[in-house]
Amino acid sequence: MKVLLKYIQHHLFALILGIIAFVFSFWLMFSTFSYQDGEILIASKAWSDFGSHIPLIRSFSFGWNFPPEYPLFAGEPIHYHFLFYALVGFLERIGIPLDIALNLPSALLFFALLVILYVFTKTLFNSRVVGVLAVLFFVCNGSLSFLYFFKDHSVSISSFKEILTSTSFISFNPYYGESLVSAFWNLNIYTNQRHLAGAFAFSLGIIFLFLQPIFKNKYSFSISVNILLGVLLGLSYYFHLAAFGMTSCVILILSVLFPKIRQSGILLLIFAVLFALPQYMYMNQKESVFSLVLKVGYLTPSPVTLYSFSNYWALNLGLHIILIPLGFLLASKNVKKICIAFFAFFVIGNIFQFSPEMAANHKFFNYFMLMGGALSAYAIYRMWNKNFLLKPLAVLCTLFLVLSGIMDLFPIYNDTKISIEDYSKNPDILWIIKNTPQDAVFLNTSYFVPPESLAGRKIVFGWPYFAWSQGYDTNSRGMYVDRILSQENVADFCKIASFKFSYLRTSNPPDSGFPPINPQLLLQLTPAYTNSNTGVSIYDIKQNCK
Repeated sequence: MKVLLKYIQHHLFALILGIIAFVFSFWLMFSTFSYQDGEILIASKAWSDFGSHIPLIRSFSFGWNFPPEYPLFAGEPIHYHFLFYALVGFLERIGIPLDIALNLPSALLFFALLVILYVFTKTLFNSRVVGVLAVLFFVCNGSLSFLYFFKDHSVSISSFKEILTSTSFISFNPYYGESLVSAFWNLNIYTNQRHLAGAFAFSLGIIFLFLQPIFKNKYSFSISVNILLGVLLGLSYYFHLAAFGMTSCVILILSVLFPKIRQSGILLLIFAVLFALPQYMYMNQKESVFSLVLKVGYLTPSPVTLYSFSNYWALNLGLHIILIPLGFLLASKNVKKICIAFFAFFVIGNIFQFSPEMAANHKFFNYFMLMGGALSAYAIYRMWNKNFLLKPLAVLCTLFLVLSGIMDLFPIYNDTKISIEDYSKNPDILWIIKNTPQDAVFLNTSYFVPPESLAGRKIVFGWPYFAWSQGYDTNSRGMYVDRILSQENVADFCKIASFKFSYLRTSNPPDSGFPPINPQLLLQLTPAYTNSNTGVSIYDIKQNCK
């Protein structure tokens, strides 16, 4: 008992921080997605992404999605790192409720990121204070979005109340508003992309273990350890391919900068590539519209000039734009080398476009800021310890680095929920689950989370943005859907339909955002299921195309 008390007393600070981080992580995830009385409840700021995630999860829990295809673009190998959502689907498949199956790993992985970020930066700078500040700067972005708020609001009690009751982020570039501050700095990115925090945690963990000889100043070459790290890194390709690429790049740069661990790095990367290669080949066995494009400035407004570029990043980084270089100058030689490996992604993200949507480069800057925030924390730590006169400046800098992030927490806290009826309330979903094969493909006639997607079945053409952003040829698929739905007689319809899908689901009234189906065609088809209350009819293609 005395040993336990002594241990708790010695580690009390870390335990308190861990409890706070644990509670915060669970609140963040469980408050943005839940399940109640047969309805899926999604925070309004997350619903768009969940229009892709829920069909993917259900394709593994209620459907049969092996080998994996993107369930909103049936018939082609998946281009998306699906492993996290496959795990969630497996948990639901064995009986765990959907909200627990999704939120529990999401919260644990976000918590793991906070822990590994603290441990990594504490070890790097030999300071608990730097570790705490690094985590704080990660949670509360340092952008200058607060300036946009106070531009239209005076500093008063009413303004303070408005912040506390806010339901909208101050800045959400490039999606709405006049602000140039990116939407990808606030925690909405982690509540929407549930796998991202876990990918970053895994990446930092691999790099932390790889750097142990540097931290301990003991340069030993362990074949087994580096093979294991390489295998784990390679297997993470399906979890988050960008994080796999960034981690590999960091290890490569570190291997160049630290000759004494170069041999370890080469061995690690060889096994990482060997285990990632089959995954890469599967995801790229059919040509996608992905292409590497030179595009300078990320989301800097056109035309991109030195001024517009500097202005954009000054607004997005805030005081980090000064404190990161300062922290870098003050850091030790080894820390400088490690940070250089992360800085590469700020350059890469500002020069190249890797996917159809330039905004997808946000992950490079989120990753860069894991170490960027640590350097700012170190600069503030050195200010505080330098002399008494700099202490107020250190406090002021810290305040300005967390103000926007704190203000961005309230829109998450005050957010409303969008509800979607699940199979226990929606008879259409239940019929599909009970009466169609798990690997069935539906020609859908609505976009957002249609009943067949909630039943885990793949569909021909989901919301085009999702598939387009993942590199699929949405133009050709859209023309195919237009063509088949416009057929006038069942014979022509069957010729086109037989090799693409096995069921057609229609709605009455039809979805206004979807291509209309020819009414003459429907008169010639016999439904296998009709629900007059919901207006849904389902047609078995085999039965209608004998």
